[in-house]
Amino acid sequence: MLPLNRHSRMTRKVFLRVVGALLIGLAAPAWADPLPTPVEKPILTVSGHISVTNRGALAAFDRASLEALGTVSFTTTTPWYKEPVTFEGAPLARLMERLGARGETIVATALNDYSGEIPMEDVRNRQVILALKRDGRYMPVSDKGPLCIVYDFDHDPEAKKRKYYSRSVWQVVRLAIQ
Repeated sequence: MLPLNRHSRMTRKVFLRVVGALLIGLAAPAWADPLPTPVEKPILTVSGHISVTNRGALAAFDRASLEALGTVSFTTTTPWYKEPVTFEGAPLARLMERLGARGETIVATALNDYSGEIPMEDVRNRQVILALKRDGRYMPVSDKGPLCIVYDFDHDPEAKKRKYYSRSVWQVVRLAIQ
């Protein structure tokens, strides 16, 4: 250990802060890498209480950068389609982790400025994805795309309620973490 006395250039307090910061850095998740800048036109921007950005105070994603987070899929019935539908997309929990989100609510805003609030508790406790595909095809704007927030309604009976359906915003272009 370094000798620290009153004549040292670094006080014990400063030394402990430096060591603490280094230890926190070593314990940082793999997501500590910088967020890549989108190559294509962004389809999603995220703002608010996030610690990882790539465009000023925002995090911008194109389709490829969202898919790079890793995708999951599930088949579920919805009030919007007659038959069960298979949705594929990035788990919302993974996106929030990647951005270092630290809020209580996600406000999802659609192309037409409709917005819905998703409690962060849903992200932690339910299967919620930011769907890019429906039945294996990218979702066009004319059919709820480019992105749609979807709960796995069939495997979570509690989610088959109006409040969860209203949180399933489609044509999502912005998320704000509050």
